[in-house]
Amino acid sequence: MPAPLALTMGDPAGIGGELTVLAWSALRATGPVFVALDDPKRLGMRARTVGSAAEAVSCFATALPVLPVRLPVRSRPGQPDVANAPAVIASIEQAVDLALRGEAAAVVTNPISKAVLYRAGFAYPGHTEFLSAMTGGATPVMMLASPELRVVPVTVHVALRNALATLDTAAIVTAARITHAALARDFGIARPRLAIAGLNPHAGEGGALGTEEVTIIGPALAALRAEGFDVSGPWPPDTMFTPAARAGYDAAICMYHDQALIPLKTLAMDRGVNVTLGLPIVRTSPDHGTAFDIAGAGRADPASLIAALRLAADLAKRRSGGP
Repeated sequence: MPAPLALTMGDPAGIGGELTVLAWSALRATGPVFVALDDPKRLGMRARTVGSAAEAVSCFATALPVLPVRLPVRSRPGQPDVANAPAVIASIEQAVDLALRGEAAAVVTNPISKAVLYRAGFAYPGHTEFLSAMTGGATPVMMLASPELRVVPVTVHVALRNALATLDTAAIVTAARITHAALARDFGIARPRLAIAGLNPHAGEGGALGTEEVTIIGPALAALRAEGFDVSGPWPPDTMFTPAARAGYDAAICMYHDQALIPLKTLAMDRGVNVTLGLPIVRTSPDHGTAFDIAGAGRADPASLIAALRLAADLAKRRSGGP
């Protein structure tokens, strides 16, 4: 029997708890099986405290299995409290530990509030960097995946001005290598095809509208082709996400955050999944935030979390040698 997935609590004032219960209700008969790293008191009557991740398998059909992470103060929907930040961090740490020890097949993270964690002294920009530090310091790459499109931004959570200033050939090559390896190992694509986005309008028009395609992106394409990768580009960013264009590649390597996430969220807002590539464990998360504004209002949509759980199970199965 496969190990269960480990699902973190996220910010307890957000919609993570609601999503956890709704996802369990939707998946209890079919799986994938997961265990919540959370406070049982806030998850309702269907939550059942378990002593190990393995116990989740036997009770999942009848109860939501929870490995308890106690909250210091009671959570209130839409009202984040910095006093609960240590429990949020502990939930992530315990989930990663379970995955590293093979007791969990993968880690799925509910949304956190970075601002709340920063006020508690959290030293990392977000989940991705924290996970990298806990798993040996590998270079992490963020992919957003949906049935319609996979995108990888080379620069991520930095101001656009800084993203343009720091973009370089080495970063593009590194992101493409890690993406290529993940598509082959975890997604089961024998010969991945990568589309490399341009940066400027019309991909620079041969230097007339910007030179980065010539001085930064072109050399990255040349280096990747020399290594035997199937890459194309630089693509004009305004035309590379049409249905016809998407049929020609398996993932798009984009130059900055919004260039990647706008088309993904436009096409699949409720089915997009955040996947961290380059780690020794599988990690996914829903492609949305804490939604403090609707927490506790009965409006939370579990579709993205369900997609994240299913994708995590699929990736973990392939990584372990399954079909």
